[in-house]
Formats: sequence, structure tokens, C-alpha cells
Amino acid sequence: MKASPFEILGAIDIVSISAASLILGAAGAWVVGKYARRIGLMDWPLRRSSHNDPTPKGGGIGIFVVFLSSSIYFGIPASFWLPIGILSLIAFMGDQRSLSPKLRLFIQLIISTYIVIGNKNIPLNFLGNVILTLFWIIFIMGTTNFYNFMDGINGIAGMTGIIGFSFLAVYIYFQYGHNHLSFLSASIALSCFGFLPLNMPKARVFMGDIGSILLGCTFGSLIFLSTKSFLDFLCMVSFLFPFYADELTTMFIRIKDGENLTKAHRRHLYQILANEKAIPHWRVSAAFGLGQMLVGFCAFYLKNYGSLAVFAFLFSSFTAFVFVSFYLRSRI
Repeated sequence: MKASPFEILGAIDIVSISAASLILGAAGAWVVGKYARRIGLMDWPLRRSSHNDPTPKGGGIGIFVVFLSSSIYFGIPASFWLPIGILSLIAFMGDQRSLSPKLRLFIQLIISTYIVIGNKNIPLNFLGNVILTLFWIIFIMGTTNFYNFMDGINGIAGMTGIIGFSFLAVYIYFQYGHNHLSFLSASIALSCFGFLPLNMPKARVFMGDIGSILLGCTFGSLIFLSTKSFLDFLCMVSFLFPFYADELTTMFIRIKDGENLTKAHRRHLYQILANEKAIPHWRVSAAFGLGQMLVGFCAFYLKNYGSLAVFAFLFSSFTAFVFVSFYLRSRI
């Protein structure tokens, strides 16, 4: 019989951790918003930006504190939280001064490799295991960058964090019982909830790379650690479906057009809706959030019918997203 979270941590601990996660998520954003100019954390609008006014960035520092403190409190191995923490701090440096894309990718490669090799004993004496290891490294790097690239309008990264990590928390808990990774996921979701009011509907502060890089790397790493089967992988990937779908579609279009993928741009569907279509940011973010919830709930339901059913659903959903994306782009 599975133990409930209340039996593991106690009701007082649950309430305390939840309240602390909410407060820290909000407090980090508020502090950065107040002192950003003094510490060089201002986002000045560029041609590719989706905002017009200088805005503080780095508000995800509270989410970072929640991630670090929760990981230590729940007894999660340092081989998981330490490399992600280091990557997040480097990202925070990037919020203050620009880092070259090549350097960022190299650092992410080192961090992702350490996470994969340091947290699962995958023997590399078989070609299949080597391919699997390379897949997980690329997957964590990809998810890290996808989350970062999709953080471009008010509310979208925070709302996606609330929904995605909530789904992960529930899935990991009911799949594997009292798993502390599920409690970490819940804490991160609550910290995003605390951050969101300062970022939507009007952004008083941006999450910054310290928030989006942290959330992306953590999400990919949690999937890596919690995947026991192909079905697990499909279900958990579905919890971040809109980000994966928009980024993969946009990458295909940019490659087709001969663009340099390391160059900043404004060609994601969410950016087109917010900029060219002039739809308020919060509405675009809410639409992506609703789509994320719909796909996540459907994946949960279809899980009982096996990996083929979930795969078919995700393939159909991705095809529909691509069709809608190309249609809307053609109308501009």
C-alpha cells in the first residue's frame, strides 16, 4: 500500500514547504524587480523583443532557491541538484552579461553528461547503451534550451512551469509511490505559482535565464530519472507538449529558410501571435497553458491503453499543431 505524502512528511511539513515555496518564488521576483538597476539585471528591448519597456530580469532567483533548498531537504543526491545549480548560476551570470551561444552549449553539454552518467549506471559496453546515453544527454540539453527559447512573453514560462511540474509531481507519485522527486516537482510548481503574479498579465519582472534554464534542465532531468519504460517517457514528455511542439516546428522552418539556429529570432508561434497578431501576452500564454493541460490529461487517460495509444495521440496532436502553426504563419 502506498504511503501518502502526509504519512511521509507530516501535515505540518507539507503546509510549511508549500507556503515557503510560494513565498520564495514571489519574494525572489519582488527583490529582483526592486533592485535590478543596481545589480545590472535590466532587459533592454531589442528588435527581436516582445516587450517595449526596460524590464528587470532574473526574477527566477526565487525558483532557484526553492529548487536548491527542496532538493537538500528531501535528501535528493547532490549528483542531481549540484550540476543543475551550477548551470543555473552560470545562467544568472548570463542575465547580467552576455555569454556566447557556443560557450553556453558547451557548458550545457558538460552538465547534461554529468547528470546522465552520475545518476544512472548505464554500462557503455554495448552500442545500444551508448546510443541511449547520448539520447538522454541530447534530450536534457534540448529541453533546457527549448524552455529558455520559449520564455519570450509575459506569463508563458511561469504558467507552463506550474502545469508541467504539477503533472510531473502527480505522475511520479502515483507511478512510484513516495518518491521525493515528486515532492521536488510540487515545490517547483508552487514557486512558479508565486512568481507568476509579478509576470502576468503585466510583467513587472522577467524570469530570466536563471529561471528558464533551471526549469528546462530540471524538467528534462526529472524525466530522465523517472523513466522506467517508453510509456513513462511518452507520458511525461506530453506534460511539456506546447513547448516541444512550437520549438521543433520553428526549428524546422528556420533550417528550411537557411537561418543560423544560434541567432536570436522572433519566429515561434507564440511570438507571432503576441507580436504580429497583437494578441495580449496573457491570452497567448493562457491558450498555451490550456493546450498543455488538455494534452497532459489525455496522456494520463490513455496511459491505461499502453504506449501505442499515447504515441498515436501525441503524433496526432503534433500534426495538428504543425497544421495550425503553418496556417497562422501563412496568414501574416
